[in-house]
Amino acid sequence: MNEFTISIIGNKIFYEIINEIKLFSKYKIKFYENSDLFNTVSNSEKYIALSFENSLSLKIINQGNILEKIKMPFKILDFEKKIILSIAKSEFKSNSLINLSSYVIDKNERKIKKNGVQLKLSEKEINFLILFNKSSKPISRNLVLRKVWNYSPETQTHTVETHIHRLRKKILEKFGDDNFIKNNNEGYYI
Repeated sequence: MNEFTISIIGNKIFYEIINEIKLFSKYKIKFYENSDLFNTVSNSEKYIALSFENSLSLKIINQGNILEKIKMPFKILDFEKKIILSIAKSEFKSNSLINLSSYVIDKNERKIKKNGVQLKLSEKEINFLILFNKSSKPISRNLVLRKVWNYSPETQTHTVETHIHRLRKKILEKFGDDNFIKNNNEGYYI
């Protein structure tokens, strides 16, 4: 969790107090005079932003989403708990996202997303796509049977072919991608 940055926007005094009392000593803490300066932060950086837009409230923001609003005044220990909880939630969410080609797989929501469009998938479909993410080479039918369905490679079934056909059809209908799962002599690949 110590890879996180806590970015404080618009309240230098609060930033100095947090540093002085070492409230979040295991995290990097940065100060930004305003949100325009903060927006220069790399999207790859893991952060929680604390935005002071007025003197009555503070917003906890992650990846552009407001996680919580805290009214002032507040107890510092309650505040610390809320920040730690927000970081844990953010870590959980980011660990559930997998980039696969031009798509994003959300393991928790069991969805595949691309350009704001999303499609609900079954648990087996998600596990199948995660298998693609873990391999740089085509995946054999036998490996899919063993890893996704826990079947023996000698099992006589068309489960893999049936699921691939259905998944291709879903992806084509939702995203217009008729080249999602390809295959060759070595197996299936994306």
